[in-house]
Amino acid sequence: MIEATNDLFQARLRLWGMSSPLVLLHGLTFDRRHWEPLRRELAVVDPDRTVLALDLPGHGDAPVRASYGLEEIVEVLHSQITAAALPEPPTVVGHSVGAVIATVYAARYPAHEVVNLDQILLPGPFGGIVRAAEPELRGPGWRAVWDRMLAGMGIDALQGEARQIAETATDPRPDLLLGYWAEILRGTDQQIRADREAELRGIGERGIGYRWVTAAQPPAPYVDWMTATLPTTVITVLPGSHLPHLEHPAELARLLTDKN
Repeated sequence: MIEATNDLFQARLRLWGMSSPLVLLHGLTFDRRHWEPLRRELAVVDPDRTVLALDLPGHGDAPVRASYGLEEIVEVLHSQITAAALPEPPTVVGHSVGAVIATVYAARYPAHEVVNLDQILLPGPFGGIVRAAEPELRGPGWRAVWDRMLAGMGIDALQGEARQIAETATDPRPDLLLGYWAEILRGTDQQIRADREAELRGIGERGIGYRWVTAAQPPAPYVDWMTATLPTTVITVLPGSHLPHLEHPAELARLLTDKN
């Protein structure tokens, strides 16, 4: 577990408000700046809320690590959340891979709710793409892999500040891609499925809420799996890109206010 110095810790956080804490976890290669539009909307609709926006390990101002295993990441974040002395268990909002991390976190530590922004929890076809790309990721052509991923996120459809943040608040590196995708590269679909099922059941048994905000109508078999594993799951379709927090910050702020 890595402990940040107080100065570094404060530099890595954006903390404001006094109630109903939210913890915000960005997606792979991005950083906490992705939450600025949502922060502004929350300040309007729920100005007393405490909001903690973290840089995931290796991102933004967070130190680079030798590895980025899921368990390691969750422990680092728990150390930071504990140090923030939030007034009550938080709602953990995660975008993309941040939603996987939020899910694992809530299965292990106190949480009020998980809000999953556009992340299917099973590898599925994406897992096959990542595994097939591993040799490329380990060579000089790694950036082409990430560019192909970006092309499917709908960034070109974003406007103004949203697009500017998506294109600039990011620092893709092969160590991050290989590290955060290590579970897919090293594990089997069956093992990952078993892990997610155990985590979701644990969340349900502890009465923690779970909302999945998806950018498109989800596949029926996946919905069946998700709701069978965690029957209290609430699914919200917010049509658009893979970055709903940038494309629809006002709608998302209202959703978070309604739920907390």
